[in-house]
Amino acid sequence: MDEIELGQATIVYEDPDEGTTELTVDNEEVVYARDHWMLRSGTDEEGNDLMKQIPRDRVYRVDRNVERFEEEASTVRHRVESLASEVRDRLPVGGDGEHRRHAREDEGPTRVPVTDANDEQGDD
Repeated sequence: MDEIELGQATIVYEDPDEGTTELTVDNEEVVYARDHWMLRSGTDEEGNDLMKQIPRDRVYRVDRNVERFEEEASTVRHRVESLASEVRDRLPVGGDGEHRRHAREDEGPTRVPVTDANDEQGDD
């Protein structure tokens, strides 16, 4: 299977050992999470990916070639939404185990009864 080219990202950051550093990687190899930019930096002896984490306050800028990346992200989003719709259509609707197989847009939202925990205990 051919790999999809998602463009590249250039990250400029302050490295404690090397000073200001500029690194260009493929877009799929850089991600922002938990206040850190994370870059795939290779693999260990067992084949596991190694990640370099750079705190956001050490990053000066991240430049991305995003045109192709946005197209692919949009395609992935549509695939996820379609899958979620299929899963939602197969979930039980009522307490009798009935399944919703072919949902139609004109059916409207599915209503789920909600009871108060105090109502189930009864009044003694």
